[in-house]
Amino acid sequence: MTATRFTTDHEYVRVDGDIGVVGVTDYAQSQLGDIVFIELPSVGKKIAKGEQLATIESVKAASELFSPVSGEVVEVNGELDTSPALVNEDPLGAGWFVKLRLSEPDELADLLDEDAYQTHVNTL
Repeated sequence: MTATRFTTDHEYVRVDGDIGVVGVTDYAQSQLGDIVFIELPSVGKKIAKGEQLATIESVKAASELFSPVSGEVVEVNGELDTSPALVNEDPLGAGWFVKLRLSEPDELADLLDEDAYQTHVNTL
């Protein structure tokens, strides 16, 4: 079963088994503007919840993507090296950043479900 959870900082993790696909939400990409470069971590890197996972550079500014959960990077989206605009075009699909093997699945309980996230966005 696949479940997507969100942070109030507009990161998401889509979980299938013990693997979480991490990226930024549509709201985040719209606030960033045109994304021109993304620096991703190395496969094998261990990340704790809240640690910087990637750097995103847009025409407006540079910002960080923080990991919504703890885990080990098992795959990075190499397409973003040559096509960072995928994040603008399809942030919850082809524009994903990394896949993590979850080390603390209980952390998912601290994240927002889709309805709670949408309510949060509506207050901004």
